[in-house]
Amino acid sequence: MVVGAFPIAKLLYLGVRQMSKPIANRIKAGARRSEFFKAYICGPPAQIYHWVEMRTKMRIMGFRGSVIKPLNEDTAAELGAELLGEAVIFLIGGGCMVLEYSRQAANSRRKEEELNETITSLQTELAELT
Repeated sequence: MVVGAFPIAKLLYLGVRQMSKPIANRIKAGARRSEFFKAYICGPPAQIYHWVEMRTKMRIMGFRGSVIKPLNEDTAAELGAELLGEAVIFLIGGGCMVLEYSRQAANSRRKEEELNETITSLQTELAELT
């Protein structure tokens, strides 16, 4: 019985994905402490997210033209840090998917080339025998 190669790449990808959550938590903690992150990195996306979410909820409930109050600075920083953490996790997961796809495509391409070489060599041997 032949055992396939140990999928070390898949194990590494799984490890990277598992480590992305603590990395995201550290980034969120740093974003909460830094005034620059609060004001310029976390705050604006959180305000936009809040505005879109509240606007959508209001329209679903039938309220049109309602004025939406912006979030206070602390709440916006917290929401922005959460959004930033989720974005990091999403990007790491997406990167792992892209790497796995490119690895599978390279393996497929290599097998195709080996098959083509085998077919070519068999054709030349057949031509020599005839």
